[in-house]
Formats: sequence, C-alpha cells, structure tokens
Amino acid sequence: MISQHIRKIAPEMDPLRIGMGWKPEDLSKPQIMIESTFGDSHPGSAHLLQFVNEAADAVCEAGGKAARYFVTDICDGMSQGHDGINYSLTSRDTICNMIEIHANATPFDAAVFISSCDKAVPAHLMGIGRVNIPSILVTGGVMEAGPDLLTLEQIGMYSAMCLRGEISEEELDYYKQHACPSCGACSFMGTASTMQVMGEALGLMLPGSALMPATSKDLNEVAKRAGRQAVELAERGIKPRDIITLKSFENAIMVHAAISGSSNSLLHIPAVAHEFGLEVDAGMFDRMHRMAHYLLDIRPAGKWPAEYFYYAGGVPRIMEEIKSRLHLDVMTVTGKTLGENLEELKNNGYYEKCDTYLRKVGLKHTDVIHSFDNPIGKNGTIAILKGNLAPEGAVVKHSAVPQEMFKAVLKAKPYDCEEDAFEAVLKHKIQPGDAVFIRYEGPKGSGMPEMFYTTEAISSDPLLAASIALITDGRYSGASKGPAIGHVSPEAADGGPIALVEEDDLIEIDIPNRTLRIVGINGECQNEQEVERILAERKTRWKPREPKYKSGVLKIFSEHAVSPMKGGYMK
Repeated sequence: MISQHIRKIAPEMDPLRIGMGWKPEDLSKPQIMIESTFGDSHPGSAHLLQFVNEAADAVCEAGGKAARYFVTDICDGMSQGHDGINYSLTSRDTICNMIEIHANATPFDAAVFISSCDKAVPAHLMGIGRVNIPSILVTGGVMEAGPDLLTLEQIGMYSAMCLRGEISEEELDYYKQHACPSCGACSFMGTASTMQVMGEALGLMLPGSALMPATSKDLNEVAKRAGRQAVELAERGIKPRDIITLKSFENAIMVHAAISGSSNSLLHIPAVAHEFGLEVDAGMFDRMHRMAHYLLDIRPAGKWPAEYFYYAGGVPRIMEEIKSRLHLDVMTVTGKTLGENLEELKNNGYYEKCDTYLRKVGLKHTDVIHSFDNPIGKNGTIAILKGNLAPEGAVVKHSAVPQEMFKAVLKAKPYDCEEDAFEAVLKHKIQPGDAVFIRYEGPKGSGMPEMFYTTEAISSDPLLAASIALITDGRYSGASKGPAIGHVSPEAADGGPIALVEEDDLIEIDIPNRTLRIVGINGECQNEQEVERILAERKTRWKPREPKYKSGVLKIFSEHAVSPMKGGYMK
C-alpha cells in the first residue's frame, strides 16, 4: 500500500502520527482519509461530523486507521442577494484543489468523502477523479419539509410577493422561520439533491444511499458501511478510474432526465468527467434527454418535497423504471455491477422498508416516481439552444418553462447586472413580450452567480410568468422555475453576441428546434445576413470591460475558467 511505501522514505511520519495520538500498531494499518465539508456553515454541512465519526469508527473496526480532514463549503442560499454568490462556483474548484493537497501531501490508501450540498458534492466527485485513490462517497441527505410541506425554494417567491405588497412582513417572517426545520440539503430537487443523486447514479455511492432524510438512522448505518467498504477497496486496490467509464456518465445523464435534475448539473457533470479524463459536454445532455422519460414528481418542477424521494425508493427505483436505457454492466464502488446491485436490493427488503416510510404520509411510490409507461414527460427536461445569440450554446430546463414560451419572438431589454434587472421587474418596467437579458455574469465576468431573485420575481408574477423570458450568461438556482435560459456562451466578458444585444432587438426562442437567435433590430425583423452585418458592426465598437476582481480567488477564477458549456472549471 502507498502509505507503507511513504513511511519507508519519510521517517518523520511515524513519530508525527504518534504525536497526534496514534498507537505504534496503527502505523501499519490501511490508512483511510475521511474528507468532509463539515462546518457550522449551513444545514447541509452542520450535521456531517456524526457521519465522519461513524465512518472513522467503522474504518478502525475493519482493520484500518482513519484520519479526518475538513474543507467547509459555503451555502448558495446564504450567499444570495449580495456579491457572496460570486464565490459559489469557484468554491467548488477550491475544495477540489484542497482534496488534491490533502490526499497527496500525506498519501492515503483510500478515502471516504462526506458532503451534502451544491458545490460540495461535485467538488468531492471531482476530487475523487483527480486523486484516483480507492474512494467512496457518502452524502448527508435532505432536510425535512416544514408546515404544510413548506420548502426553502418558496422563500424567493414569498419575498417577491412581500416586496409587491401581496403578503405582509409577518407572513414572510413565518415562512422564513419554518422553511428549514432540520439539517440536510434543501428539500427540493435543486443542485444539492441532484448532485447527491448523480453520485449514486455514477456508481460511487452505496446503492440506495442518496438523498436519504438527514435525520434518518439509516444514514448513520450508511456511513458505517462506507467506512468498512473503504478498507476493502484499499485492500483490493480498486480505484475510481477502474470503476468510472463514459457509460457511467451516460447512466447518470439518463437518471438526470428522469428526475428533472438541476441545470447546474451541466456545469458539474462535465467538470467531474474532466477530472476522470473523460469528455462529457452539454451536447450529450441534449442528445440523451431527447425522448428520455421524466418520472419524478418532486419540487420545484413537481409536487412533493425531496424527502419523499427516498421513501418512494430513491435512485434504485428510478433505475428500475428506466432499466432498459441503462448500462447495467458498469462497475460500482461495491465491487459489483449496477445490475447486480439492483437485483440485490430487490432481494434484501430495501423497497419494502422504503414503502413503510411512504405509507406514513399516505402515498404510493407511483405518486412520487411515475412508471416508465406513465411518465410525466417523454422528452427529458433539458435542452441546449444554439444560434447567433449563443454560438456555443445555452441551457434551458424546458420542463419548467410555460408552453407559451416554447416558441416566441420577444423584445430585448438588456441589463449588465442582476440588480438592475431585478429592480426593473419589481417596478413593472418589464412588460409581456420582453426578453430580459442579464449579462457580464458568466465565469469570467463575475464568477457565474445565480440569477435566483430575478427568476422568482418573474415566476411569482402572474402577468410575466408565461409572457417573458430571462436570458443570461450567468446561471440559475436549481430551484428556479419559469422561462429561464442560462449559460449563454460565449459570455459577455469574452465579447460573445450577448454583449452586443441592444434595446428592442427581436429575440427568437424555439425550444423544440433548439434555437436562440437575434432575428430583428429595433423592433423590426431582418434577414439573417443583415443581422450578422449589424452584429459585426457592433462588435467593432465593443470594448472589453475592466475585470471586476483585481485580486484574490475570483481574479484567478475569472482568468482561468473555461466556458460554461465545458463545465466552468479552472484550466
């Protein structure tokens, strides 16, 4: 094992480990790193220490020795509404960098990764691919819903309603004080929940362990099993790159379509694949989502809170329904194939146990996870739009778009930051038939923050929700609903066409035909050649902006981030 080799060439290692409480007999055991985002930073990480300790104890019981390492993540929810959200995407890459440092500065034989939320889980998946030591992922589950199934993604809507005078401050305070009644990731199929599901769908988690209720005793048992499995992986020398192939990512994308996963996955899955030495791009999502069956009735696109996902059978139940479209021969972290794992779950009482939870809330599993033959939709949930406005592509979660906006020609209202667009929406400067642009919010422009409050202001306004579109080179919260098109590439900071849009340009959206184009100038339709000529003339007058950040990590990120269509990681 690598740790024993390092002991021979670094004689200081033994005394230093004894100095932190290790016993001499511990030094020759398999050494397992327990890497976690535990910290008093938000509900998705504040409870993780219990799972760290469970995993560490299980490692010791299995004959190994555990070492606990921590890099706490931030919360996108707490970062909303101010420049803190600009740090969100770069935090993913920073956590991954620290995993590389932890794993390589003092080499280990295997690792258990424990995380819950938006950037933490993809960072851990990226780190697993990068360091390529035997590894297993444990996710910290999902929080309970509040009274009347209140969940956090509704707060943006209620906040916009309060600003418009539709509900009182007291009502808003009630919702704020009851939306997060427990620890865990937010209880809807946002980015955190989606990426937990993706970890299992890739084969890097114990079967049936994604998106469990964070307060469930079952999750403590998962952490113990993961600790034992990490020792076995170390002894067998099974590394992540021995498990993960392009077929693994194809399985994950099929599951993504079935659950109506977050659009932010199109940043994270390509970045994870990159760390595994594989290429996955947004185009693969578009191709695989076409004709994919969408089955999950979970918020924000559906009816129920995310805690019901596990009650209904979780990832295994989804995989059983779409089994005909999966690669069942892929290997997983159990040392068995996906097909073998699914058969084992059917035989060990997993579904019967899940059903007992679901009966307590008066539902059948088909109320939450539809059958393949009775899907919610048959054309996936994600589309990649291209055209003269987005030559490299743009992302839309069409399952959340009103049918009226699937094909539309709208008048452009461009804004160079979210704050100005948000104010325009609230003050009714935006009218039906407008296309609101928020630009210079891509990775190189400002770190690629979420346009959460603007989407909530639009989707909660009956006049605008089905009559306008929001188009940005930034991104959206996984909780976003409505006609929101993001990740427009090339971004404005790179001089992409989105930077050249002017007031009252005509914008054509055609989701069925996957196009996003400028088709007119100053409110009048023009032929393609004339539009191209005018855009070329505007480009000669366009000047790059001064960098928003001139020091610190956001300066580094903005200088090195690749296109959102490739994953937005730092090259």
